[in-house]
Amino acid sequence: VQLQASGGGLVQSGCSLSLSCTASGRTLISYNMGWFRQAPGKEREFVAVSTRSGNSAYYADSVKGRFTISRDNDKNTLYLRLNNLKPEDTAVYYCAAYVAGDWYSTGSYDYWGQGTQVTVSS
Repeated sequence: VQLQASGGGLVQSGCSLSLSCTASGRTLISYNMGWFRQAPGKEREFVAVSTRSGNSAYYADSVKGRFTISRDNDKNTLYLRLNNLKPEDTAVYYCAAYVAGDWYSTGSYDYWGQGTQVTVSS
């Protein structure tokens, strides 16, 4: 499956953004889908995951209550709504797909998108 992330940008603290990740090659319902982010000089970290059906989602503590992951399997698209953004949310955001493994671990993910930059100014 090929993944294409989009929707990043430069916003002020407290503002919102919506990211999208479009899948091609295989249907999205075949995969659990996650969002990760990587800030300069830091390791890639887990942000959120949506299970295949979309019935379950899990979030990193740092984004819980502010970010919402969702998916439209018919449109083969994964979303991440980022509310109340903070400067520490600045990073390149990646969407990724996996079949089995630990949802919080980068090593579990089989396919990655190219990333979209989110920059939050104070």
